[in-house]
Amino acid sequence: MPEQQELRLTRQRAAVLAVLRSAHDHPTAAEVYERVRAVAPGIGSATVYRSLALLVSTGHALELNLGAGAAARYDANTDRHDHAVCDRCGRAADIDHPIPSGMVAEIARNSGFSITGYDLQFRGLCPDCTDGLAGGSHPGSPGGA
Repeated sequence: MPEQQELRLTRQRAAVLAVLRSAHDHPTAAEVYERVRAVAPGIGSATVYRSLALLVSTGHALELNLGAGAAARYDANTDRHDHAVCDRCGRAADIDHPIPSGMVAEIARNSGFSITGYDLQFRGLCPDCTDGLAGGSHPGSPGGA
Protein backbone atom coordinates (compact mmCIF):
# COMPACT_ATOMS: atom_id res chain seq x y z
CA MET A 1 0.00 0.00 0.00
CA PRO A 2 1.46 3.37 -0.96
CA GLU A 3 2.75 5.75 1.68
CA GLN A 4 0.40 8.66 2.27
CA GLN A 5 1.57 11.71 0.38
CA GLU A 6 0.85 15.30 1.26
CA LEU A 7 -2.56 16.31 -0.04
CA ARG A 8 -4.23 19.71 -0.07
CA LEU A 9 -7.72 18.94 1.17
CA THR A 10 -10.15 21.20 -0.62
CA ARG A 11 -13.68 21.36 0.72
CA GLN A 12 -14.80 18.85 -1.94
CA ARG A 13 -11.94 16.41 -1.26
CA ALA A 14 -12.58 16.66 2.47
CA ALA A 15 -16.25 15.80 1.88
CA VAL A 16 -15.32 12.73 -0.20
CA LEU A 17 -12.78 11.58 2.38
CA ALA A 18 -15.27 12.10 5.22
CA VAL A 19 -17.82 9.92 3.40
CA LEU A 20 -15.22 7.19 2.90
CA ARG A 21 -14.09 7.33 6.52
CA SER A 22 -17.66 7.02 7.79
CA ALA A 23 -18.51 4.15 5.43
CA HIS A 24 -18.15 0.56 6.53
CA ASP A 25 -19.55 -0.95 3.34
CA HIS A 26 -16.82 -0.18 0.78
CA PRO A 27 -18.99 2.00 -1.48
CA THR A 28 -18.70 2.28 -5.25
CA ALA A 29 -17.86 5.65 -6.80
CA ALA A 30 -21.55 6.17 -7.61
CA GLU A 31 -22.49 5.46 -3.99
CA VAL A 32 -19.81 7.87 -2.76
CA TYR A 33 -21.18 10.52 -5.11
CA GLU A 34 -24.74 10.07 -3.78
CA ARG A 35 -23.55 10.28 -0.17
CA VAL A 36 -21.38 13.35 -0.80
CA ARG A 37 -24.30 15.09 -2.56
CA ALA A 38 -26.31 14.71 0.66
CA VAL A 39 -23.78 16.94 2.49
CA ALA A 40 -22.54 19.03 -0.46
CA PRO A 41 -25.49 19.30 -2.88
CA GLY A 42 -23.64 21.33 -5.52
CA ILE A 43 -20.77 18.89 -6.03
CA GLY A 44 -20.47 17.31 -9.47
CA SER A 45 -19.85 13.67 -10.21
CA ALA A 46 -16.60 14.46 -12.08
CA THR A 47 -15.27 16.19 -8.95
CA VAL A 48 -16.09 13.16 -6.82
CA TYR A 49 -14.48 10.76 -9.32
CA ARG A 50 -11.35 12.95 -9.58
CA SER A 51 -11.19 13.24 -5.79
CA LEU A 52 -11.41 9.46 -5.39
CA ALA A 53 -8.59 8.97 -7.92
CA LEU A 54 -6.44 11.52 -6.10
CA LEU A 55 -7.15 10.03 -2.67
CA VAL A 56 -6.12 6.61 -4.00
CA SER A 57 -2.98 7.88 -5.76
CA THR A 58 -1.82 9.73 -2.63
CA GLY A 59 -2.45 6.75 -0.34
CA HIS A 60 -5.43 8.22 1.55
CA ALA A 61 -7.85 5.56 0.24
CA LEU A 62 -7.81 2.15 -1.40
CA GLU A 63 -9.51 1.19 -4.64
CA LEU A 64 -10.72 -2.39 -4.44
CA ASN A 65 -11.13 -4.24 -7.71
CA LEU A 66 -13.22 -7.21 -6.66
CA GLY A 67 -13.65 -9.17 -9.84
CA ALA A 68 -14.41 -9.02 -13.53
CA GLY A 69 -17.29 -6.70 -14.30
CA ALA A 70 -17.69 -5.51 -10.70
CA ALA A 71 -17.56 -1.80 -10.01
CA ALA A 72 -14.50 -0.70 -8.05
CA ARG A 73 -15.16 -0.06 -4.37
CA TYR A 74 -13.38 2.37 -2.08
CA ASP A 75 -11.98 2.03 1.42
CA ALA A 76 -10.49 4.75 3.66
CA ASN A 77 -8.87 2.06 5.82
CA THR A 78 -5.37 1.99 4.31
CA ASP A 79 -3.92 -0.23 7.04
CA ARG A 80 -2.92 -3.73 5.95
CA HIS A 81 -6.12 -5.83 5.82
CA ASP A 82 -7.95 -8.26 3.57
CA HIS A 83 -11.54 -8.64 2.38
CA ALA A 84 -14.39 -11.11 2.09
CA VAL A 85 -16.42 -10.46 -1.07
CA CYS A 86 -19.94 -11.63 -1.88
CA ASP A 87 -20.14 -13.31 -5.29
CA ARG A 88 -23.81 -12.41 -5.60
CA CYS A 89 -24.23 -8.75 -4.55
CA GLY A 90 -20.61 -7.54 -4.50
CA ARG A 91 -20.62 -6.53 -0.82
CA ALA A 92 -17.13 -6.45 0.74
CA ALA A 93 -16.22 -6.78 4.41
CA ASP A 94 -12.90 -6.19 6.13
CA ILE A 95 -10.99 -9.19 7.40
CA ASP A 96 -8.51 -8.16 10.08
CA HIS A 97 -6.65 -11.46 10.32
CA PRO A 98 -3.63 -11.31 7.99
CA ILE A 99 -1.90 -14.51 7.04
CA PRO A 100 1.19 -15.29 9.16
CA SER A 101 4.41 -13.66 7.93
CA GLY A 102 6.07 -17.08 7.81
CA MET A 103 3.51 -18.13 5.22
CA VAL A 104 4.36 -15.11 3.03
CA ALA A 105 8.05 -16.07 3.22
CA GLU A 106 7.21 -19.67 2.29
CA ILE A 107 5.11 -18.54 -0.67
CA ALA A 108 8.02 -16.34 -1.80
CA ARG A 109 10.46 -19.26 -1.56
CA ASN A 110 8.13 -21.64 -3.41
CA SER A 111 7.20 -19.19 -6.17
CA GLY A 112 10.56 -17.48 -6.62
CA PHE A 113 8.84 -14.10 -6.31
CA SER A 114 10.18 -11.32 -4.15
CA ILE A 115 6.86 -10.51 -2.49
CA THR A 116 6.38 -6.86 -1.56
CA GLY A 117 2.75 -7.09 -0.48
CA TYR A 118 -0.46 -8.98 -0.97
CA ASP A 119 -4.19 -8.42 -1.24
CA LEU A 120 -6.15 -11.46 -0.16
CA GLN A 121 -9.83 -11.88 -1.04
CA PHE A 122 -12.12 -14.53 0.34
CA ARG A 123 -15.13 -15.11 -1.90
CA GLY A 124 -18.55 -16.50 -1.05
CA LEU A 125 -22.00 -15.28 -0.07
CA CYS A 126 -22.68 -12.52 2.47
CA PRO A 127 -25.21 -13.16 5.25
CA ASP A 128 -28.00 -11.34 3.38
CA CYS A 129 -27.51 -13.37 0.20
CA THR A 130 -27.19 -16.61 2.16
CA ASP A 131 -30.46 -15.83 3.96
CA GLY A 132 -32.04 -14.87 0.63
CA LEU A 133 -31.19 -18.27 -0.83
CA ALA A 134 -32.91 -19.97 2.09
CA GLY A 135 -35.94 -17.71 1.70
CA GLY A 136 -36.14 -17.86 -2.10
CA SER A 137 -35.00 -14.28 -2.86
CA HIS A 138 -32.31 -11.87 -1.87
CA PRO A 139 -32.08 -8.10 -1.42
CA GLY A 140 -30.37 -7.52 -4.80
CA SER A 141 -32.82 -9.54 -6.88
CA PRO A 142 -36.19 -8.56 -8.28
CA GLY A 143 -38.77 -9.32 -5.66
CA GLY A 144 -36.09 -9.34 -2.95
CA ALA A 145 -36.21 -7.19 0.18
